[in-house]
Amino acid sequence: MPSGNVERVNIKALAWDLAADIYFPPEFDRSQTYATVISAHPTGSCKEQTSGNVYATALAEQGFVAVAFDASFQGDSGGQPRFTEDPAFRVQDFSYVIDYLVIQPYVDENRIGVLGICGGGGYAINATMTERRIKALGTVTAANVGRMMREGFVNYDPISALEAIAAQRTAEARGQDAVVNDLLPPSPQAAEEAGVSDIDVREATEYYKTDRGRADNGATSFLFSRQAALAGWDAFDRAEVLLTQPMCVVVGDRPGGFGAYRAGFEIYGRAASKDKELVVVEGASHYELYDQPKATGEALEHLVPFFRKHL
Repeated sequence: MPSGNVERVNIKALAWDLAADIYFPPEFDRSQTYATVISAHPTGSCKEQTSGNVYATALAEQGFVAVAFDASFQGDSGGQPRFTEDPAFRVQDFSYVIDYLVIQPYVDENRIGVLGICGGGGYAINATMTERRIKALGTVTAANVGRMMREGFVNYDPISALEAIAAQRTAEARGQDAVVNDLLPPSPQAAEEAGVSDIDVREATEYYKTDRGRADNGATSFLFSRQAALAGWDAFDRAEVLLTQPMCVVVGDRPGGFGAYRAGFEIYGRAASKDKELVVVEGASHYELYDQPKATGEALEHLVPFFRKHL
């Protein structure tokens, strides 16, 4: 086994590979089969941040095999153009990871679950509706990124944004340079100087733009010309009919502009699942649920027994 019981693998996707880290339990035995949880990173993130170094690590310590992977076009995974955030690909990535897992002798194909954080939570919800090999769904501060694209913040005009995206895509087709937008201020100081008041944007900047959460591949960037697909997508569409698997939804009670608190109550109410749990972590914000021990510890106090029960 590699040092630390973590193995780096490449997983075949549509026409490129997905990069993934597999976290094994301390007493891992390849002759046995294990319940396995796929951990999906937030938008603009990578497997070396919260999905891997917090949640996959903790799940492996509790006896699960856990897989943190980079989305297509992002991190160490393949796909061009880079920094594309396309919901169709992000949802299909789960199926490619499962294709890999079901041929591993140590994976019990009937005990595969998913855990998604922030935007990865919205994608995990959507994937679970149609990927029936997923037997249990967990989310932590899940965000519906499509709705975020449509609503934005104050005075946001989605139609004007779509027109600008269309114009940029035409410009790139004609040979002009791509535009990659960093979603956050460059530093907490810059956010303060700009008068940023939203708790999610301020804390995202503190997480991604300092040593607390900074990673080489956690770029927090979107290719502007490829954002249109998000505006027409909804992570929760048809949940009333298709989302029947057991689910555990974790949110903090300090809501911000990314909408995870609202989204948690919405998907809990809409899902067809007969076995579902909504956990509200008191005093926790969106980004405290990424890496702060008190908040993540409470989330895991619910998620670990949930996965044990249903996997």
